[in-house]
Amino acid sequence: MQALEKKEITAVILAGGQGRRMGGQDKGLIDFNGQPIVEILIEKLKQQQVKIAINANRNLETYQAYGLPVISDELSDFQGPLAGFAAAMDAVDTDYILTLPCDGPLLVDNFVDLFIETQSRQQANISVADDGERLQPVYALIKVDLLENLISFLQSGDRKIDRWYAQHKFKKVDFSSQKSMFANINKPEDRAALLEVNK
Repeated sequence: MQALEKKEITAVILAGGQGRRMGGQDKGLIDFNGQPIVEILIEKLKQQQVKIAINANRNLETYQAYGLPVISDELSDFQGPLAGFAAAMDAVDTDYILTLPCDGPLLVDNFVDLFIETQSRQQANISVADDGERLQPVYALIKVDLLENLISFLQSGDRKIDRWYAQHKFKKVDFSSQKSMFANINKPEDRAALLEVNK
């Protein structure tokens, strides 16, 4: 059984959305305990010794200042996470992308390792985080050679992540003991609640 290595993975922070429920704010740049969330995620991923890229469609200069590749969607008008997946898969030089949203600041220290363990054991094309109750579909390890298939899916007009996953052999990655990682900031009150818990 071939074990996956970190050098085969680019972690992609998905910061390409419109932030509608945050009044149009770029959620990756929202302050959380004195730092933009994207900065917190970059630091945590660097500790896990994996390549990093950012998928963004706004504030490109701000994101580029972190010295990482910044990849914009090829589809216009904010077409959702799958558009970010496709842009990243087309741009990276690794065999896999590992995606995560820009609005979840509580990333765990073994995030990358858990995906690697599952992928090495299961040999799936796609591995998706599971919090013990449901899938967390934007936390996923995806084989880059699925790009052509994903482009065809997007060209058909579909944007539903779960429908694309269902077309492939995918495995769940068990994060049930670290469920709090998936707390995200969709609305201003989410940020207030998370700050209160993580003082």
